[in-house]
Amino acid sequence: MTILQSLILGLVEGLTEYLPVSSTGHLIITQYLLGLEESAALNAYSVCIQSGAILAVLNLYFARVGEMWRGLCGKNPAGLKLGINLLLGFLPAMVIGYFLAKPIKNYLFNAETVLITWALGGIVILLFVRYSMKSGKGKCHSGIELEEMNWKQALTVGFMQCIAMCPGTSRSLMTMLGGLMSGLSMAAAVEFSFLLGLITLSAATVYDFMKYGNNMVAEIGWPAMLAGTFMSWLSAIIAVKWMVNYLRKHGLSLFGWYRIAAALVMLVLILQGLQF
Repeated sequence: MTILQSLILGLVEGLTEYLPVSSTGHLIITQYLLGLEESAALNAYSVCIQSGAILAVLNLYFARVGEMWRGLCGKNPAGLKLGINLLLGFLPAMVIGYFLAKPIKNYLFNAETVLITWALGGIVILLFVRYSMKSGKGKCHSGIELEEMNWKQALTVGFMQCIAMCPGTSRSLMTMLGGLMSGLSMAAAVEFSFLLGLITLSAATVYDFMKYGNNMVAEIGWPAMLAGTFMSWLSAIIAVKWMVNYLRKHGLSLFGWYRIAAALVMLVLILQGLQF
């Protein structure tokens, strides 16, 4: 892999990791378009490159992380409650992922799966938005704030996150919808989704690096790996700031239409005989 290819992967990862459009699906397609042959090292790198996006959210939500740290030290009850809720939200993915990670990578990491989940996710978003508007909740979706979240709501988000183990589904989408359906406001659902990503993505990154780190260094090389991670960090900061502001004003509809359009484009390419 060249440094330019790694930078492109990092750009795609950072822009899509926290948007409800599936970074994994975009990376699978980008790898194909760049002519990169699938390998255990490349699949692991597509996970480990998330570390840049993780650092971006850590930068942007450093105050919240500080509250949780003080909570663990017995100095901030609200921070402790949030930390416990995040751990509860991570628990389902930790258990289910342990048993299903290998078969998911072996059988579902392909363009056909991404096509289906992109389209289904887009339809789900549009139906959810329509229901929210009819119920009078509006674009910003009224609900409770993060400080009022309870353990049942945290587990609901956690189980929704497990659905996103299927490529193309989007972890961000599932956790946001889980938060909204359990009664969180849009702002609270987005923030909890981002903070939960710190734990979930960090765990996946550490696991894959420990298992495939030597293979990645041998096949990809440190310069390309670091370049891609840096680009992931930079583009994630831009994407997260934009999305938070956008969702407060406009809601999720744009992402639903985008997912459906992306699925249609991929369908046309597959029907023309392109092999992903």
